[in-house]
Amino acid sequence: MTSLSLSSSSPVTVVVRYFASARAAAGTEEEKVELAGGATVADAVQALRELHPGQLSRVLDAASFLVNEVAVRDRGRALSDGSHLDVLPPFAGG
Repeated sequence: MTSLSLSSSSPVTVVVRYFASARAAAGTEEEKVELAGGATVADAVQALRELHPGQLSRVLDAASFLVNEVAVRDRGRALSDGSHLDVLPPFAGG
């Protein structure tokens, strides 16, 4: 498990799942990230940038996110312990 403390409050563990180019950039399909209690999607994205500098940061700029399989429109949404955060890069299709 990767740990990045954002404050001194009780931590939450979030399961981050990467898809397509996000998976390639992170070098893993899934990981657990420990964040401070009250952490938001925006906080989690910042933590991921710090954990995986380089290519993943560019993917995160264009990515969409799901929390517990629901699309996130507000990155200020708080994450609870055990939440799943899916990182979905833009997909081409037709």
